[in-house]
Amino acid sequence: MEQYFEIGKITGTHGIKGTMRVFPTTQDPTRFERLKEIIVEIRGKRETFEIQKVAYHKQFVLLTVKEITDINVAELYKNGTILIPDSLALPLEEDEYYTRDLYGLRVITEDGEELGELTKVYVTGANDVYAVQKNPDEKELLIPAIKDCIKKVDLEAGVMTVALLEGLR
Repeated sequence: MEQYFEIGKITGTHGIKGTMRVFPTTQDPTRFERLKEIIVEIRGKRETFEIQKVAYHKQFVLLTVKEITDINVAELYKNGTILIPDSLALPLEEDEYYTRDLYGLRVITEDGEELGELTKVYVTGANDVYAVQKNPDEKELLIPAIKDCIKKVDLEAGVMTVALLEGLR
């Protein structure tokens, strides 16, 4: 069964002709320009739409699709998630990973100490920060996603090996 990537969230409309205002959840918002169609998931259903126009306003992508020509119809898709199939995902460089593949990894130190499971990824200006927890009632351990800290990611084994810099605990 094909998997999908989320590349945006529909936050509202723009204008009266059904253009959707999308908050991009992809690192490269210009990727919308290279797509012919998108899949919108809302209330458990998925629909495919043909892209007619892509524009930008502040931090939003403005998407005009062939099937929606009215603001009232576009409003029905507010809070929807924009998906694309894995086959259209951006290729990865060495030591790059899709964020979705990191969730649930066991995180251990280079000495073998079990730190917990990667539960969240915080996107910051400089670098991502990984939140690791042993138990839901424990405080998160925050680890910056930098080479000094992230020593090895083994997706097949489900393990991330880290070096904790002084002061991270």
